[in-house]
Amino acid sequence: MSKGRPELAAAPGLVLNYLREQNRPYSAQDVFGNLQRDHGLGKAAVVKALEQLAQQGRIKEKVYGKQKIYFADQDEFDTASDTDLKDLDDEILSLTSKVQSIQQSCRHMEAELKELTGSLTTPEICKEIEALKKECANYTERLSKIKAATNHVTPEEKEKVYQEKQKYHREWRKRKRMATELFDAILEGYPKSKKQFFEEVGIETDEDYNVALPDP
Repeated sequence: MSKGRPELAAAPGLVLNYLREQNRPYSAQDVFGNLQRDHGLGKAAVVKALEQLAQQGRIKEKVYGKQKIYFADQDEFDTASDTDLKDLDDEILSLTSKVQSIQQSCRHMEAELKELTGSLTTPEICKEIEALKKECANYTERLSKIKAATNHVTPEEKEKVYQEKQKYHREWRKRKRMATELFDAILEGYPKSKKQFFEEVGIETDEDYNVALPDP
């Protein structure tokens, strides 16, 4: 006796019971995938069992293009009464409500988990606190040195420096205006361009050094 014969003999009964229990359409690949995991059936045995059961009229077969779908013969099941259908509808509504409630709870737990995952752990918080303490101590030490220094600039000294800066800026602006007027007068009778004139005379401008005159 070959090794595959017991498998072939058991396959029709297993396939038939499976289709009746599930009572939904399946392809041969679906039936094989589900039964192979639990019963170790090979695909050839499953396909042969499905074809055999369909030929015997014990299950139904539908062809959609190149694919065949198999399902239990619905005539074998009792016809549900209106009361049974209503009970099933009520049960579906109840289960749907429970599913929605569970899904909502899952979303809340996922959000909480995400928040907790992004939070620092206790050791990480302690390490961060120590680092901040050291940083604060460094700033405190620097501030103390600054306060203890004797070379602070007084408001009067600061104002004096500011006035001198303004004075030099005014002088800079005045001299630049005078130089510009002088160059313009010379260039009126100069046969070459302004750039050539500056190169020949050796004049360097603020623009050559990317220096801009401060605003008044």
